[in-house]
Amino acid sequence: MFVLAHLSDPHLGPLPRIRARELASKRVLGYVNWRRGRMHALAGPVLAGLLDDLIAHRPDHIAVTGDLVNIGLPGEIIAAREWLEAFGPPHHISVVPGNHDAYVPGVLRKALNAWAPYLTGDSHAHPGAVVFPYLRRRGNVALIGASSARASAPFMATGHVDSATLPLLRDELVRAGKDGLFRVVMIHHPPTPDATPWHKRLVGSGRVRAVIREAGAELVLHGHTHLDSLVEIEGRDGPVPVIGVPSASNAPGGNKPAGRYNLFSIDGEPGSWRCQMTERGYTGPGSVVGTIRERQLR
Repeated sequence: MFVLAHLSDPHLGPLPRIRARELASKRVLGYVNWRRGRMHALAGPVLAGLLDDLIAHRPDHIAVTGDLVNIGLPGEIIAAREWLEAFGPPHHISVVPGNHDAYVPGVLRKALNAWAPYLTGDSHAHPGAVVFPYLRRRGNVALIGASSARASAPFMATGHVDSATLPLLRDELVRAGKDGLFRVVMIHHPPTPDATPWHKRLVGSGRVRAVIREAGAELVLHGHTHLDSLVEIEGRDGPVPVIGVPSASNAPGGNKPAGRYNLFSIDGEPGSWRCQMTERGYTGPGSVVGTIRERQLR
């Protein structure tokens, strides 16, 4: 039995001290948004309690699907690296970036450089260099990280998967399938139609679905929406569950579900995989982390 934990969108805070010149362009909108709502809704103690519970369950691996930071300040990127290092070693945690990790042009490159050990495939020719998609084999599971992070215009939070990487994604899925592995695709934006408002969509999501339909996969994990969701898309060998999770930092009592993470218990072999999902998190103000729901995915 292999146990995979999934969390997303920690939006680590508080924001570091900001210089006036750092509020140029889109950052000023993000800063106002943080001051008006996110600084209260995304509470540090909520994330700390969730992580304590996750660690107590001792998963075999942890998937983090983006939005570690808020407006891409240099201090945020450094703090996120330190948070990852405190959370666990790179071998134990796999990360893909989100749109907030690419908030303005140039930020994504700095974030990838800082967090590289957590976004690097097992067999990359240059350890520490980040190339998407990447593949990590852990037990009988293949974790395949795809990036939808891209700087977008003000009032936009769209994602984009570089079309040049789609053949590589297909190749990794096919190779992992031939090796008899349970294939988990990690991506920040949901690759499903109508999952988000237009200004937050994954541009070209149909091309991602086409790759999965052709090559197959067993599970897709994403963040971005701050909602718990389960839909299915077509795979080569049958439906593929696509799972979203609320922000790991969201405080109870708000408009979005409170902080949560998922555990996936994976067993079996190709043709007879078994996967049970356990959702754990807060249910309301004053609550502690507990089991919210269990679902049999396969």
